[in-house]
Amino acid sequence: MTLRLTCILLLASIQVIAQPRLPKDYYYKKLANGLEVVVIENNKVPLATIEIAVKNGAYTEGPEYSGLSHLFEHMFFKANRDYPDQEKFLKRVQELGAIWNGTTGDERVNYFFTFDRDSLAAGLKFMNAAIRFPIYKKEDMLKERPVVDGEFQRGESDPQNQLWMAVGKKVWGDLFTRKNPIGEHDIINTATPEKMMIIKDKYYHPNNSLLVIAGDVKHDNAFALAESIYGDWPNSGFDPHEKFPIPEFKPLTATDYFVKESTIAQTPNLMYMWQGPDYRHDSAATMAADVFNTILGLNASKWQQALVDKGLTTYASVSYQTEKYVGPIVIYTLPNPNKLKECYEEIARQVKMWGNDDYITDDEIALAKQVMRRNDIRQKEKPSSLPSSLTYWWCSTSYEFGTDYIDNVMKVSRADIKNYIAKYITGKSYVAGMIINPEMNRSTGASMFFKPNF
Repeated sequence: MTLRLTCILLLASIQVIAQPRLPKDYYYKKLANGLEVVVIENNKVPLATIEIAVKNGAYTEGPEYSGLSHLFEHMFFKANRDYPDQEKFLKRVQELGAIWNGTTGDERVNYFFTFDRDSLAAGLKFMNAAIRFPIYKKEDMLKERPVVDGEFQRGESDPQNQLWMAVGKKVWGDLFTRKNPIGEHDIINTATPEKMMIIKDKYYHPNNSLLVIAGDVKHDNAFALAESIYGDWPNSGFDPHEKFPIPEFKPLTATDYFVKESTIAQTPNLMYMWQGPDYRHDSAATMAADVFNTILGLNASKWQQALVDKGLTTYASVSYQTEKYVGPIVIYTLPNPNKLKECYEEIARQVKMWGNDDYITDDEIALAKQVMRRNDIRQKEKPSSLPSSLTYWWCSTSYEFGTDYIDNVMKVSRADIKNYIAKYITGKSYVAGMIINPEMNRSTGASMFFKPNF
C-alpha cells in the first residue's frame, strides 16, 4: 500500500509539473490524444472566440511546397465532410453569425471564429469538421489558386515587398522558402489535392495543434465540449518536427549590398537585414531586441532625430521578429530622394554608435519598457485577440515565455541590450538592398555609392 500510494503521489506531482504557467483566468488541459486546450475566461462581452493553431507554415516548406501551407489555409474555408461545398460552409457561417479568418506565417497557421457565446458548442463542431475532415475538390482549388497567387502579385506591385523578397533570398539562401509564407507562383498554380493531403498528413494532428476557447465561457464546460468533440481525433503516433526536421539556417559569412531597379519604386526604399537571435538558443536576447527597437522608435531617440527630424528620410524603423528558428533584424527606411547618399551615410554612422554607452539613456530604457507595458495592456483589452497572442507564443516560443514576457522585459538591462547588439549586429555580416527607379538611380549615382560602409 505504501509503494502504491507513493506512485500515485508521484504521478500527481508529475501532472502538476506538466501544467504550464499561464496568466490569471487561463485554464489548461491536454487531451489523451495530445491536443492541448486552453480556455480564457473573459466576460467583458457576451461573445466567444475559438482558435486552432498548427505548428506549420513557411518553415516546414522546401522549394517543392513553397506557399502550400498558405493555400491550405485558404482551402480550410471550403468544403468538408459536414459542409460538402463552400456555399453550405458559408451559409453555416452566416447562421452562426461568425466573424472568421485565418493566417499563415513563418511558424504558425491559425484559424479562428468569433460568435455569440451561446453558439460555442455549434462553433466547436463547425471548426472540428473543417480542421479534421476537409475535402479538396479540384474545382475549389482551381478557384482558390488565383486568389492566393493574387496576394503574391499584389505583393509584387509593392516596392517594399519586392525589396524584402530580394534581401530575404540573400539572407536565407537556399532555405528562403522557409521564411516566405506567400510562396512561389509556379508551386501555387500547380498545386493539387494530393499535395494538400501531404500537408495534412504531416502536420494536421491533435498532438501538433492548440485549441483556444476564449470569451464569456466557463472553463469546465468548455473543456467538456472540447473533449466530446475533439477527443476522438487520432494522435499521429509521431512528432512531426522530429520526423520532418527543420534544417538550420546557415549563418551569413559576408556582407552584401545590391541595388535593384524597378519602375514601380517612385521613391527609393532601403532595407538592411541581419540574422538575429532565436528562442531556442537565446531567448533573453529576443527581449533585449524588443526593448532596443522600442527605444529607437521613440520620437526623441538619436535614431529618429538623426534620420527623420533632419529630413533624411520620412520613415526609419528597426524591427525584430521573435521566432524559434532565427528571427530577422531589419532596418527599413524611405529616404528623401534628394538626400539619398546622406541618408545612407547617416544610417551607417548611427549603427556604428548603437553599442556605445551613451547612445541610449536610462530614461529611454525606462520609457520604452512602459510603452511596451501599455501596448500589452491595450492588446489584452479585446478578448478576441487573446487567442492569437497565445498561439503565437506557443508555436514560436512557449506558454511561459508569453506569460512572463512583460515581467522579463522590465528586467532587461543596459548590459543586456549591449550584449545583444554586440552578438548580432556590430561587426556581423548582413544584407543591404535598395530599390529605386532607373532614372533616379542614374541621377543620384546610387549604384556607385551604395556599398558596405559599416
